[in-house]
Amino acid sequence: MAERVRLEICVDSVESSLAAEAGGADRIELCSALFEGGLTPSAGLLKVVRERVKIPIAAMIRPRGGDFCVSADEFATMEHDLHVAKELGADVIVFGLLNPDGTIDRERTAKLAQLARPLPVTFHRAFDMARDPWEAFRTLLDLGIERLLTSGQEKTPLEGIDLIAELVERAGDKMIVMPGGGVTERNLQKILTRSRAKEIHSSAGGLRDSRMTFRNPHVFMGGQLGPPEYALKIASEERVRALRSLA
Repeated sequence: MAERVRLEICVDSVESSLAAEAGGADRIELCSALFEGGLTPSAGLLKVVRERVKIPIAAMIRPRGGDFCVSADEFATMEHDLHVAKELGADVIVFGLLNPDGTIDRERTAKLAQLARPLPVTFHRAFDMARDPWEAFRTLLDLGIERLLTSGQEKTPLEGIDLIAELVERAGDKMIVMPGGGVTERNLQKILTRSRAKEIHSSAGGLRDSRMTFRNPHVFMGGQLGPPEYALKIASEERVRALRSLA
């Protein structure tokens, strides 16, 4: 029998965390602000999710949206947030750091990884913004990073499948290479077949209508590129189940 692929679902709410677990996810990546690509979840969110779900939680440590070249103050924020995540029961720590020239920020990656121990570390899709994937890959191996989340330096992992497949092969048992950043029920089997990945990452996203009955059409609380004010993006239990059935 083929080895069961581990399914990680990216979530930013208690509701989505519960849906991911109910749908058969093996682990959740807990963030805030998925529209920004995922930022550090609040202490309150992490605490409540830890109380409500039994599956492992990978906690995102990312202080802001945008690039992955952080200031000294932002790095200090990440250090503090990492301590909080460990105290509140995270099982995996997720982060990514780059230098201005597009190389892995080796010194600070090593420092955060050390702070994370004994928890394993996932280096997230900051890797996809690195200037040279193989240079970045060797650095992460040297630092003992356990897991790499990547779309193969392309918009989706299906487009980046050749690089992902080679990363999986070269990583062997030294590091888990986890395709993510656009995995759906439609492309999952192709990605798994061609990459031979043992873990997969998806948001399994859906929309839930707001519970608000009164709606002011003249005011919007976010930027113009934000999601609809009265539609909440959540993980869909049905889509998680569909992914689980295919993996």
